[in-house]
Amino acid sequence: MLTDSHCHLDKVDLDLFDDSFDNMINAAHEADVSRFLCVCIDTENFHSVLKPAQDYSNIYCSVGVHPTHKDSYHPSVDELVELAKPEEVIAIGETGLDNFRCEDDDMSWQHDMFRNHIRAAIITQKPLIIHTREAREDTIRILQEEHAEKVGGVMHCFVEDWETAQKAMDLNFYISFSGIVSFNSAKELQEVAKKMPSDKYLIETDAPWLAPVPKRGKPNQPAYVKYVAEKMAELRECSYETIAKESADNFSRLFKVS
Repeated sequence: MLTDSHCHLDKVDLDLFDDSFDNMINAAHEADVSRFLCVCIDTENFHSVLKPAQDYSNIYCSVGVHPTHKDSYHPSVDELVELAKPEEVIAIGETGLDNFRCEDDDMSWQHDMFRNHIRAAIITQKPLIIHTREAREDTIRILQEEHAEKVGGVMHCFVEDWETAQKAMDLNFYISFSGIVSFNSAKELQEVAKKMPSDKYLIETDAPWLAPVPKRGKPNQPAYVKYVAEKMAELRECSYETIAKESADNFSRLFKVS
C-alpha cells in the first residue's frame, strides 16, 4: 500500500469529487493509497489541516508556514511548539527557503522564520518538512547551523542535484520525489532517484499541484501518487511493490508511525 508523504488535502478542489472529502479519500484508497500526510502552509488555516487528521486514523498532519508566505502570521518558536502538541501533528513545516518566488532584497525574515521552525522541531522532537527552491546552499547551511540533524526530516518535492541530496542525507534527512520525477525534462532529478539508498526516499503528490505524467497539467490528487511510484520503479529497475513497501517503511521510520 502506498503513502502520500506530502499533500495539501485542504486545498484540493472537492468539486472534482462531488463536493465530498470522503470521495477524494476513497478514490485514493482505490488507487492503493492507504496513508496521507496533510501539510500545513499557514497557521491561520491550521484547523483545516488538523481536523482531517483528527477525523481519519490514516491521515496525519504538520504545522508550519510556507517560506513564500511573507504576509502570513509568523509564529514564534513557543507558538509552533504549542500548535504541535496534538498527537496527529507528526512534523514541523513546511518550512525552508525560496529565492524563486521571493525577490526581496532583504530575505532575513525568511531565514528567521526557517530558524524558528528548526528550533521548534528540536524542542518537540518532530521531523522537519523542508521546501527549498533556488536556495540550496543557504538551506543546507542553516540546517547545519541550527543542528537540524537532531531531528532530521524530509526534503520535500526534491529538484536539486545529487550533491545536495548527499548533504541532506548527511543531516539525517530523507529525499521525497513528487510528480516532477516523471517529467521528460527532469533528467538530472531522475539520475538522483536512481542513486538513492532504498532506506532514504519517500514519494508524494504535493496535491493539488504538480500532477505527474500522465496527468500532468491537471489538478493533482493523492490517488496520483501511484504514478510517482510507477516512475520510480521504472527508474530504479525494480517492482512497483518494492517502491510501495520501501517508501511506506521509510515514512513510518521517519515520522514514528505505524
